[in-house]
Amino acid sequence: MAERTRKKGEDNDHDEEEIEKEMVMENHSEVMLENIGVCNMDEAPARRRAREAFKHVQLAIDHCLFRLPVDGIKMKEGYEVNSRGLEIFSKSWLPETSSLKAIVCYCHGYADTCTFYFEGVARKLARSGYGVFAMDYPGFGLSDGLHGYIPSFENLVNDVIEHFSKIKEQKEYQNLPSFLLGESMGGAIALKIHLKQPHAWDGAALIAPLCKFAEDMIPHWLVKQILIGVAKVLPKTKLVPQKEEVKENIYRDVKKRKLAPYNVLLYKDKPRLGTALELLKATQELEQRLEEVSVPLLIMHGEADIITDPSASKALYEKANVKDKKLILYKDAFHTLLEGEPDETIFHVLADIITWLDDHSTTKYKY
Repeated sequence: MAERTRKKGEDNDHDEEEIEKEMVMENHSEVMLENIGVCNMDEAPARRRAREAFKHVQLAIDHCLFRLPVDGIKMKEGYEVNSRGLEIFSKSWLPETSSLKAIVCYCHGYADTCTFYFEGVARKLARSGYGVFAMDYPGFGLSDGLHGYIPSFENLVNDVIEHFSKIKEQKEYQNLPSFLLGESMGGAIALKIHLKQPHAWDGAALIAPLCKFAEDMIPHWLVKQILIGVAKVLPKTKLVPQKEEVKENIYRDVKKRKLAPYNVLLYKDKPRLGTALELLKATQELEQRLEEVSVPLLIMHGEADIITDPSASKALYEKANVKDKKLILYKDAFHTLLEGEPDETIFHVLADIITWLDDHSTTKYKY
């Protein structure tokens, strides 16, 4: 009896120690977040230091994507200077033992990076037999460039094409099907890549693609004209107004909304005028060219998304000049289908993507 009591006491002491360690870790993380929050992250070296200091904490947060196993996956990351002289960060995730079904090239969303939530998505895809490749665009994440600034959307798309083309040209991937996976602004980039390379890809899976801004995202007509004028003179200025309800629409799951600050590389300031103008021009062009889209499509959108317009995804589905296309609308879902929804929705979306990839990877599919 005494032995059992002593054992129980030891277990309680151990539990208390673990809880105390977690509380210390949480407090330490919050202090680090506060310090990073006041740092100037405009240039890449500062962002790289922040990621290095915080990555062990990021990957330990309580989010379903980070609970996905990493065993059996070969990961590689690094930097390479592109043809415009910019140092670009990229990362890959490959299954260690199984042969590849296809390669998936990921285009991340506005303000984001490929090193946070996408880590979990890439693990799931790699464990399903896919080689996954991603990069941070110039001005985002760990790549060179002023944070959150897109001086030319056309140049950005060309940078992504250059990077992914080098991967596809490698001998071990040349005969594999290749797919684009684009999220939000990354969906617009994926569509632009396809329009520039109409026969280079075997399909595109688009998550809440930015084919058109929702009305709540666009300022009043007069304000918009003033901002366009100012953007020509002060393109780097952080001045584009944002509504509070738009910020709240990013994550539907309240617990996941509270985890958002852990994405330390996320651009959190007001959009720069030049960036907003480039994105507006890009969406206006895409709206006019939906009939030219001819690649097999999987289009996924939350019905309650007020950031990118679900009606634009419906228009893409109706107008795309291809028979092999699928549109999935998720009831009550917000903008970040793979990051901010309840766990069951996130896993539903992941399963939809993998099922579609599997269906199109059985042979070297050409449309």
